[in-house]
Amino acid sequence: MTDIETELRVRRIENGTVIDHITSGKALIVLKILGLPDSSHGVVSVLINSHGVYGKKDVVKIENRELKAREVDRIALIAPNATINIIRNFNVTHKNKVRIPSFVEGVVECINPNCISNSNEPITSKFNVNTEDEYLKLRCFYCGRVISENIAENLL
Repeated sequence: MTDIETELRVRRIENGTVIDHITSGKALIVLKILGLPDSSHGVVSVLINSHGVYGKKDVVKIENRELKAREVDRIALIAPNATINIIRNFNVTHKNKVRIPSFVEGVVECINPNCISNSNEPITSKFNVNTEDEYLKLRCFYCGRVISENIAENLL
């Protein structure tokens, strides 16, 4: 057996998406964002606490699926250093680092139960995203409430 065979833990995919450099311990949240596992998309591979060049990370491989922009925006909120790799015919054809959006709509629920976005009104939640501090902060467009912790728990 060669060194490559002993190191290979997850097989290569022919077509699909590899989400790399996910913050360690967040892969299961990424799966939830993507509505996985879902038998209609084929094989999904998850590496949790994999050792990379920059320390521990998680990796998600999804065969026969490419992500939508809304899904990437949601992933960026919980894994701001993630990289999205599009695989076609066993080769990486596109590699993009996620970008934290400056504004999100219909992605996160406001933590203020009295916010108009949590009422029966036909209003979509909207947040301004602040990345200037050490931690990501979301400010509700309607009531001004800030979410800075447990953003994943408030994803729609």
